Amino acid sequence: MNAETSSLTARARVHAALGDPARLAIVDALTLGDASPGEIAADLGMPTNLIAHHVKVLQEAGLLVRTRSEGDRRRTYLRLVPGVLSSLTAPRLDTAERVVFVCTHNSARSQLAAALWRDRIGGQVASAGTVPAQRVHPRAVRVAHEHGLALDPTGTNHVDDVVHDGDLIIAVCDNAHEDLTGGIRPRLHWSVPDPVRVDTDEAFEAAYTDLADRIDRIAPVLTTGADHG
Repeated sequence: MNAETSSLTARARVHAALGDPARLAIVDALTLGDASPGEIAADLGMPTNLIAHHVKVLQEAGLLVRTRSEGDRRRTYLRLVPGVLSSLTAPRLDTAERVVFVCTHNSARSQLAAALWRDRIGGQVASAGTVPAQRVHPRAVRVAHEHGLALDPTGTNHVDDVVHDGDLIIAVCDNAHEDLTGGIRPRLHWSVPDPVRVDTDEAFEAAYTDLADRIDRIAPVLTTGADHG
């Protein structure tokens, strides 16, 4: 069994253990502090024999351990194993020195994504289009400005002029994802609806919110050069 398969198996075991509401309640109770089985039973209003069963399952999944009290040696406490819950997140994503967001016209979604990335994550980031428009859409400029971000109204570019070897390419529209099948191939695809088709402030705000949520989700699993040092 390779390391990736072993990791998936371990994560699946943890997910299975947490699939019972009572066991999830025990983990919730232990998230901020340790407790004895009796204290957990009292807090959750569950019989001690049932608590013992669930604790055994959680121990076998590697989620918690028992420690002996340094005071009353007859008492044991339950504590969560550090890092196990965080291991349930998606696998780490190796990033390049630069991230490039691509959509069709480079007039809205890719521009907003690059601006959000620059603001929330930092590092080198760019945007491009497969068929770039002559300008950034005014509504994209407006929604960016309303959220404290700046877009260059004339700053559109073609993917051939922007993308370099080693870039992490993220397609933020279906057309770009499906069209880029040659040497320039997106690593990730975010299927964000095109706000230009609807052309309302609400549509552009929805695209901004979608992109912001995706960037916030990807940030915790990014592996930077510092992570390898």
